[in-house]
Amino acid sequence: MSDAAPLELRGVVRTFRSGGGALPVLRGADLALQAGEIVALVAPSGTGKSTLLHLAGLLEKPDAGRVFVGGRDAGALDDAERTAIRRDGIGFVYQFHHLLPEFTALENVVLPQMIAGKTRRAAEPRARALLEAFGLGTRMEHPPGKLSGGEQQRVAIARALANAPRVLLADEPTGNLDVGTAAVVFEELLRTVRAHGVAALIATHNPELAARMDRTVTLREGRVVPL
Repeated sequence: MSDAAPLELRGVVRTFRSGGGALPVLRGADLALQAGEIVALVAPSGTGKSTLLHLAGLLEKPDAGRVFVGGRDAGALDDAERTAIRRDGIGFVYQFHHLLPEFTALENVVLPQMIAGKTRRAAEPRARALLEAFGLGTRMEHPPGKLSGGEQQRVAIARALANAPRVLLADEPTGNLDVGTAAVVFEELLRTVRAHGVAALIATHNPELAARMDRTVTLREGRVVPL
């Protein structure tokens, strides 16, 4: 299935239940991402952006509908297979970088590759290349506490790309940065993702950043629609 879409959601339904009853969030959401395509997800808070990203990243399971990653139906996989896809096929970037503070920038990008089975020696060249691409060639041996906010987020993006995922999911990746730094980091993110042919879904509240992506979608009444 080499020609399958890197990510496809078909008729995805997700409802949260509590003592107050049922809260439908997604009501048959459909979305497909092609290789090298960068899609902006722009929607008000509370409409289901994070839920959609969690389902796309196999962090949650839908109540109905199907999620395909590289043509594989995630609903037909066991937990170990889903974990392997999350580890090797999907990269995650969050608003807060969540770097490991006791490790250097280089080690933070090496670790995901070692978890996937590489030796440190085999993992370091890719980690160095990614950090160089994000302008961190002279900052690799610094721990996160010695890096600026923008530098930390660049390391987080490099970490997300460490295992050469087919899909990148980002939730407000520059939302915690000042305007100038956000623009620089976002430009590097777009350039690197396109260079590697990754399919990316990026949630953002910034219309200027969204306008620089290939297309923009939103959530309306629990469904994904063009914006």
